[in-house]
Amino acid sequence: MSDDHDDSPIAARVRELEAILEEKGLLDAQELDRALEAWTHRASPANGFRVVARAWVDDGFRARLLQDANAALPEIGLSMGGGLQPQQLHVVENTERVHNVIVCTLCSCYPIALLGPSPTWYKSPAYRSKVVSHPREVLAQFGLTLPETTEIQVWDANAESRYLVLPRRPENTEHLTEDELTKMVTRNGLIGTAAV
Repeated sequence: MSDDHDDSPIAARVRELEAILEEKGLLDAQELDRALEAWTHRASPANGFRVVARAWVDDGFRARLLQDANAALPEIGLSMGGGLQPQQLHVVENTERVHNVIVCTLCSCYPIALLGPSPTWYKSPAYRSKVVSHPREVLAQFGLTLPETTEIQVWDANAESRYLVLPRRPENTEHLTEDELTKMVTRNGLIGTAAV
């Protein structure tokens, strides 16, 4: 069984279910731990960086990503699979007029496979409540000041849907390769709390 000591009601239910399945011989706790460890080892912000860099250099991929991210991800060897339930990834694109930011107001739903483990601030009640009601203030706390004319859209993730921000490509980067562009992307940029 997992050594996670999360005291949330969901975590308690998961621990109970694990214990029942172990007792019935339907679950090998060590096998489950190995599978989870392998999955989290592959989960990295570098995956999200690759997605963005490809979208910046390949307009066809960008269009497919925005239309159906789950279908586009396998083109670069990634997927939203590996979790306990299927998750739909929605990619939202920052433009000159619209800036997107991601939150999960209920808990901390987040595309771990593409962004790695979520930052502590993402799970905090302060971020989760304030970014919805005062997104401009929250972004300013992260050092991101947007023009008043920029619309800010806040996307609320949940158990079935995850979000990833496609940041605007930095100016004067036309000469850079996809690999070089990958190094410019940040996890906060993919959440929307930073520009790239």
